[in-house]
Amino acid sequence: MRRQITAALCSAVLGVVAPSSFAVAQPKTAKADRAAEAQAAQGRKVYSTIKDLMESIVDPSADVIWGAVGTVVDQEGVHETFPKTQEEWLNVRRAAIRIIEGANLLMMPGREAAPPGTKSEAPGIELEPPQITALMRKNRKSFDALARSLQALGSEVVRASEAQDTAALLEIGGRIQDACERCHQAFWYPGAKQPSTIREQQRK
Repeated sequence: MRRQITAALCSAVLGVVAPSSFAVAQPKTAKADRAAEAQAAQGRKVYSTIKDLMESIVDPSADVIWGAVGTVVDQEGVHETFPKTQEEWLNVRRAAIRIIEGANLLMMPGREAAPPGTKSEAPGIELEPPQITALMRKNRKSFDALARSLQALGSEVVRASEAQDTAALLEIGGRIQDACERCHQAFWYPGAKQPSTIREQQRK
C-alpha cells in the first residue's frame, strides 16, 4: 500500500515538475537553434546570379509544369496533353520541388541580377542588370515576398501532382505565369507601359 501511495505521489510530482522544467529549457533550445542557423548562414556563399538561377532552375522547371497539361488542335483533331504515367507525374513533382528550392536561392542576400558585363536584351524597356540589382536591394522585402508567392505555388503543384489533378495543375500553371510577370514588372521593366494602359491611351 505504501508503495502505491509513494508511486502516486511521485507521478503527481513529475506531472507538475516536468512541464515547468520543459518550459524553462525550451527558450534556450530555440535560442541555440537560431544561433546555429545564423552561423550556418554566414558560411553560405553566393556563386551565381538571379539570371543564372532563372535560366538553370526556375524557368526550365516552370516549362515542365506549363507543358504538362494542355490542348493541341491540328488537322487531325483535338489532342489533350496530361501526365499519363506515375513517372510523368513524378517529373511534375520534381519540377515543383526545384521551383520551391529555387525560390529559396533567389532570396539569398548578396546575389546580383546578372553576371558582369551582361546587357539588357531590350534596352530602353528593360533595365540594365546593375539597375535591377539596385532596385532589388532597395525593395528587398517586396522581392522576397514575390519569391515566396512563387514558392507557395510550387507547393500547390506538389499537392496537385500527388493527387494527379490535371485541372488544378492547369490552373496553378496560369498563376505561376502571373507571379513571374508581377516580379518582372516590378524589377525588370518597372517603367514599361502595360497592355491595359496602352489600350486606354489608344481610346483617347
